Parts: sequence; structure tokens; C-alpha cells
Amino acid sequence: MYKLKKDLRIAISGKSGCGNTTVSSLLSERLGVKLINYTFRQLAAEKNMTLPEVIEKAKTDDSYDIYVDTHQVELAKKEPCVLGSRLAIWMLKEADVKIYLIASDDTRAKRILNREGGDLEKIKEFTKFRDTQDSERYMKLYKIDNNEYEFADLKIDTATKTPEMIVDFILEFLKSRDFIEEA
Repeated sequence: MYKLKKDLRIAISGKSGCGNTTVSSLLSERLGVKLINYTFRQLAAEKNMTLPEVIEKAKTDDSYDIYVDTHQVELAKKEPCVLGSRLAIWMLKEADVKIYLIASDDTRAKRILNREGGDLEKIKEFTKFRDTQDSERYMKLYKIDNNEYEFADLKIDTATKTPEMIVDFILEFLKSRDFIEEA
């Protein structure tokens, strides 16, 4: 377990299949801080709607995306946390550390296949389509180019590393910056 030396906020982003959710969850656990990963799923529960209903409405109503994106930032500002989302490193300007996870299209598709099953070629096609849709939406809503992440404090290629290895690497980085110490 680690002790925070300050109210630490860590933002982790990456495209689908990069390990974003897994790494964010493990890191928040190891640090003993809250994980914030507010999604359409939580919004649907709050609004007594189904997830497919929210997704369908969000196609024509930007307020769903805007609410999810701004609400998770509001939550992250309240306490030390790990914010894991596609836009975390851009939206949480106050983050002490911004981490971008990277993996090739093939690696991402294989991970999604392992997680959800299906046909690899169809997953590759859908993932490419989703990436394009996401990028267009982020540009339209926020003028964010999610392919421009050079400003991130850490850029980690996750292809050949386990989630535990990635978290250990992040923890070493946090120690080197004097943000944490072993308890």
C-alpha cells in the first residue's frame, strides 16, 4: 500500500482495448484512492433508462456525452482519484499526472475479442469505425484531437506488458516525482 504525499489526481486515457479500465482499476486499488470511470452505463441507471436507450438518444443529443464528460471531471475534482476515460487527460486539466496508454489496432482488436468474443475481422472493422466516430465527436464537442497526446506525462505502449507491469511502472514514476511513498 502507498501513502499519498498530496491530494493526487491521475488521469488515464487510451482508445478501446488499450487496457484503460483495467490499469485505472488496479492503480486506484494499489493507491487506495477512488476510481472514477463514469459512463453511459451509470447515466442510464441514474435516469432509469436502459443502456441501449441512452446510446440511441446520445446519437442525436450531445447533452448525454457532455454530461458524462463533465460530470466525471466534477467527481475527480472532489477527492484524490484515478480518472479513467477516453478523454481524461484532456478534460481533467488539474490532473497531477496524465497517462496515455497505447496499443496497435491488432493488439486492441485481439484484446476486445478475448474480452467479448466474436469475429476478429469484424472487431477490427468495428473498432476502426468506433475510433473514427469518437475522434469526430471529440473534435465537434470539445475541439479535442484524441490522436494528439504528446503532452501526456507518460505514454505507455501496453502491447507487451501486463496490467500489473504497467501499474508498477506508474507507481515508480509517482515515487520519482515525490507524489507517493510506501506506507
